[in-house]
Amino acid sequence: MPEPTGASDAPVSPGATGASSRGFEAVLIVVYGLFSLAATARSSVQMLRDFSFAPVAYLLSLVAALTYIAVTIALVRGGRRSTTALVLCLVELVGVLAVGTLSVLDPALFPDATVWSVYGQGYGYVPLLLPVVALFFLVRGRRKGPEASVSAR
Repeated sequence: MPEPTGASDAPVSPGATGASSRGFEAVLIVVYGLFSLAATARSSVQMLRDFSFAPVAYLLSLVAALTYIAVTIALVRGGRRSTTALVLCLVELVGVLAVGTLSVLDPALFPDATVWSVYGQGYGYVPLLLPVVALFFLVRGRRKGPEASVSAR
């Protein structure tokens, strides 16, 4: 009886499959969680300090915060196959692109910055990159089908 000669012949334990995928998913959840806190704190301070100065900008910061919270929850509950997370990331990307473009073309619309102003410039453009990376991760997970969490032998 021949003995297994390589790692591909060894049985794969359920806990060891898709480790890099789950690791990246955990990082994504942490980043979204941090942005949830940052955007919530920013919008709260802005609205409590002087809401009348830039109500549209401050409400858009609140929308960003609520979006980050919703994506975080969707990722925690549904993981990479979550349709809700996919839709929310698309909404987030549209929001970042719309607010970013408006803030560049007509800065007078935003007397104070929002989370998504100038495509997230105040946050190192992470608000622009985050939904793109998340969408890539989510779409890639959906294309792999139900076996997405099981690595090939």
